[in-house]
Amino acid sequence: MFDYKNILIVRTDRIGDVVLTTPVIKALRENYPESKISILVAPNTRELVNGNLCLDEVLLDDRKGEHKGLRGFLKLIKTLRQRDFDCALVLHTKKRTNLLCFLSNIPVRIGYKDNKFGFLLNRPIPDSRHKGEKHEAQYCLDVLKSIGIQYDNLDIDIPVKEEALRWVDQFRRGHDILEKDLLIAIHAGASDPAKQWPENRFAELIDALIERYHAKIIMIGAQDTCLITKKIITLLNNEAIDLSGKTTVGQLAALLMGCGLLVSNDSGPVHVAAGVGTPVVSIFTRNQPGINPERWKPLGEKSRVVSVSPFQSQDISFKKAQPMGIEYLELIPTKAVLEAVDAIFKLC
Repeated sequence: MFDYKNILIVRTDRIGDVVLTTPVIKALRENYPESKISILVAPNTRELVNGNLCLDEVLLDDRKGEHKGLRGFLKLIKTLRQRDFDCALVLHTKKRTNLLCFLSNIPVRIGYKDNKFGFLLNRPIPDSRHKGEKHEAQYCLDVLKSIGIQYDNLDIDIPVKEEALRWVDQFRRGHDILEKDLLIAIHAGASDPAKQWPENRFAELIDALIERYHAKIIMIGAQDTCLITKKIITLLNNEAIDLSGKTTVGQLAALLMGCGLLVSNDSGPVHVAAGVGTPVVSIFTRNQPGINPERWKPLGEKSRVVSVSPFQSQDISFKKAQPMGIEYLELIPTKAVLEAVDAIFKLC
């Protein structure tokens, strides 16, 4: 194993990606107990790692604020240079982060060999993630092999703060949610329209969950899910509490910790929920290499995936951020998701 004293983990993408990086943090701490370990993330994911006992520092790449444009980028380079890192582990592929680590004079730069300035890494490793043969958390851990660490523990670590738990208590009191009530969270958003199960299906599911389990339903999600959530609520025969766009990531983690279940499209909240021990049903309207359940399913024994088959997906043209025909999105019936929910509650 190499003798690094000051290590930087770089993961400035989305919520789920950062959550699935947390096993790397733990592996580094166990193997480098005396070293300083820092992580560079985007502002919206800071609460997922802030307070992680295996980290010494959380740094931000605020591309829309402090580090916007060339002036901001140069400021971030100066910040990293001042930290005097001796090793950077770049766990995703972006031109910005590869260039950042190079210009910050970090002597050992480890990451994926690709066409996104991968030539600026001096320890590039082959990138087979597009094949989707293993889980994303395992792909992250595989990067550590280049510094002599073999680690297979996929346990997620999400710090949940006391102030977030107090916020949840206030929320529950404000909506007369008792300790005995079954609380089910629904996340109907997705990072891509091709991963978004239709609104009418979610409405059918929610009505069925209320009637079958006498559950109280909370709609969650970022600001960009608000319109989707409002449409679903108009289709319901019952009531649901709309929290979309109204929680921080830290509050979301605390809220999910107190839920009996999350049902969601393949999206970041499924990994947050699994990370705090909440059962999850994750809906995959796509099942192609690289975006398949094998790579992106929620971890945990109480989690279930409902997916189209690879055969059903093979002839669908996939272009990121492009709408898909409703006939493809509706390949998963409401009944199949309900069966997954039933299977989870039989275990609990």
